[in-house]
Amino acid sequence: MLFLIIKRILLGFITLFIVSLITFVGTEVLPGDACTTYLEREAYGAALEACYKRLGLDIPAYERYLSWAYNVIQGDFGYSLSGQMPINEVLGPRIKNSMVLASAAIIIGIPLALILGIITALWRDKLPDITISTITIFAMTIPEFISATLLILIVAIWLQWLPGIVIVPTDVTFFELLPNIILPVIAIAMIMTAHMARMVRSSVIQVMASDYVQMAILKGVPYWKMVFKHVLPNALLPAINVVALTIAWLLGGVVVTEVVFNYPGLGRLVIESISNRDLPTVQALAIILASIYVSINLIADLLTLTLNPRLKSLQIRK
Repeated sequence: MLFLIIKRILLGFITLFIVSLITFVGTEVLPGDACTTYLEREAYGAALEACYKRLGLDIPAYERYLSWAYNVIQGDFGYSLSGQMPINEVLGPRIKNSMVLASAAIIIGIPLALILGIITALWRDKLPDITISTITIFAMTIPEFISATLLILIVAIWLQWLPGIVIVPTDVTFFELLPNIILPVIAIAMIMTAHMARMVRSSVIQVMASDYVQMAILKGVPYWKMVFKHVLPNALLPAINVVALTIAWLLGGVVVTEVVFNYPGLGRLVIESISNRDLPTVQALAIILASIYVSINLIADLLTLTLNPRLKSLQIRK
């Protein structure tokens, strides 16, 4: 088991190395450079040379990558051009705000998706399944920006129940942020719940059709005892990876949702940094988002291996 954990962690580090290399090369091959974009009309003479020296653009690219990677490992992401401050100071409040938004959506979305998925599977092709499946399929087909815009139109403009646009500073407290995150949380949780509920439904239906469940039915095992003892434990185990993929999907969904609602999180910072050609911040955000994605999948793999002895034995044989 220890060997498997080490193997997964090494694969995670290799993935992050590849992402860092692609990110650095991608920003390097862009036309122009960060100093020229930042200084604009003043991009000449001593000011341009000073900017090159501050960002290390006066040394070869491979030396810049090694220096940048070494600083990133130590937790130093460099200096933000648009914010005129260290990137760590820019990221701190944004990460906190995005964590609040994502955590609220996960706390609401995952239990709701499991309940809806189980209900639709156990009452397959009946009224609960038809109703819930229709709603979830409809929610899955709507892009994030459209569902977010519809929520603003209906809840904030027509009904005037909740604020539609988040107009707060970046470094607000949790309680100041709380009234403003309701609509963004609903927008994210709605689509996340729909995807997960469909996956859980398919998993439960597949287990219900398995041989050992059919044998339990023939032996006269009470229906609900069979469901809770045999079906759900085996059906929900694959849901761990589904949850991990869904949470990883949040990285993209949060970007769109934060931009639509003007939410001061990492997603909006990504768009702002790209628009301002703040390349050091773009590089830092790419590494952070990739690290989150790799960490989530690593945790899901380890949980699956731990809870499923069959997978553990298969991995050991390999």
